[in-house]
Amino acid sequence: MDTLITKGKNAQKPLVVAGCVPQGSRNLKELDGVSIVGVQQIDRVVEVVEETLKGHEVRLLTRKTLPALDLPKVEISYWANKKNKFVEILPINVGCLGACTYCKTKHARGHLGSYTIDSLVGRVKTVIAEGVKEIWLSSEDTGAYGRDIGVNLPTLLNGIVAELPPDASTMLRIGMTNPPFILEHLGEIAEVLRHPCVYSFLHVPVQSGSDAVLSAMNREYTVSEFRTVVDTLTELVPEMHIATDIICGFPGETDEDFAQTVSLIEDYKLPQVHISQFYPRPGTPAARMKKVPSNIVKKRSRELTAVFEAFTPYNGMEGRIERVWITEIATDRVHLVGHTKSYVQVLIVAPETMLGSSAMVKITSVGRWSVFGEVIEILTQTDRRTSTKERLSREVKCAPCVDQDESCACSGDNAAAPCACGLEGCGEQQNGAGTDTASHNQQLLEDQNNTSLIGNFLSRRRKTPTRKLDDSRTASGDSPKQETSREEAPNEWGFVDRVFLGGLILSLFTFLALLVHLGFRIKLSK
Repeated sequence: MDTLITKGKNAQKPLVVAGCVPQGSRNLKELDGVSIVGVQQIDRVVEVVEETLKGHEVRLLTRKTLPALDLPKVEISYWANKKNKFVEILPINVGCLGACTYCKTKHARGHLGSYTIDSLVGRVKTVIAEGVKEIWLSSEDTGAYGRDIGVNLPTLLNGIVAELPPDASTMLRIGMTNPPFILEHLGEIAEVLRHPCVYSFLHVPVQSGSDAVLSAMNREYTVSEFRTVVDTLTELVPEMHIATDIICGFPGETDEDFAQTVSLIEDYKLPQVHISQFYPRPGTPAARMKKVPSNIVKKRSRELTAVFEAFTPYNGMEGRIERVWITEIATDRVHLVGHTKSYVQVLIVAPETMLGSSAMVKITSVGRWSVFGEVIEILTQTDRRTSTKERLSREVKCAPCVDQDESCACSGDNAAAPCACGLEGCGEQQNGAGTDTASHNQQLLEDQNNTSLIGNFLSRRRKTPTRKLDDSRTASGDSPKQETSREEAPNEWGFVDRVFLGGLILSLFTFLALLVHLGFRIKLSK
């Protein structure tokens, strides 16, 4: 941090620093002359940046008082994922119960403060109605939720899951949790992770494979307890994926301690391991401990990284058919990013209209960090053509029935259900909606097939064989369906393909003619 601040000052750039360190150590010499935003004032960061650009030094560090433990809208505002309207980042508490010797979080955020279940469930209902497709629970320690207000994490999770759409169009991702606070709830948490609307993924940081180092860190658990968490969840939850964190070179870490860490990582071969080098946070107990020489810290970090990068966690996925929830555009601006039930990242060439959709995807190849796939069937999608008000108006028009004591069962969300009022108008509306949805799905698939001209041309090799999808749907959490087979239309050569091929052939002949001409000229010159 101090290096970046120094570079900024030397370049005479206006600087704004935010996070736990400036909140907990506001009097650091390095922070002189820069604007600071505290962790509880981050919703005002735009205001701070504007004032800083005007030449003013701004310091917003005053903590907000938690309002009766209900989740206030102002707290939500800065957690909302402004870059992605399909993802809601939902804080379930602030602060933590731990006292890790290397961490500034406790200094900055204070003791645990959990929001009420009613306020959190209410927020979930709201964002689902707004079209959010992924809800990420956020916390310094998810497992500690509710210990200050007499409830627990499984109670909250069950309350949230009860509000998720039964078609799994909106998914829940549980946030980071330390081992101590989930040990007593492993069975209940495993049951939630098996739910079709919950990703089978959990981030459980271990930090070290040595009990001696964990004790120095004041982590309040042992390596054996971490193993219990991983072993239990992988046994009870099919295709469970776990991520973890490692700190290399913590003060006092010996070669033997580090070897135990490497052994732990090699034992589990987890698909995600976040490896960092120890950095002393000012004002923490660890900053006063005797440091491991920096060259040794770097060496251990490189060694552990090499061990981790040698893993091949996604081998065996090629050819499988998985349900994938698509919510992002990849940084290459070519692929869309989706995730399987196990939260494996899947890259797909498809139109942006598929954002917010879920689809059955065939895995075509695997890489070290993600897999690649092609869409073979769209399951759910975002209706981009009808506004919320229009949909509500359409549903209200359907509501009146012949008998005032009856209600009409047809609606935009359940077009396949029979109409209780028996009106022909409802039936017509249902049929129209179903036809419109089917045609829109077909159009999305056609758009996906034509997204990349080169990719489309190269993929026109042969007819795609018949696929049977019933088993894969069941395995990915959908209700069992009657076995169906679908044969894709043969890839035909269109006008664009012929022009493209003709251009390639013409370019090849031109290149060959130039080579012959150059050769002839060289021969004459001799």
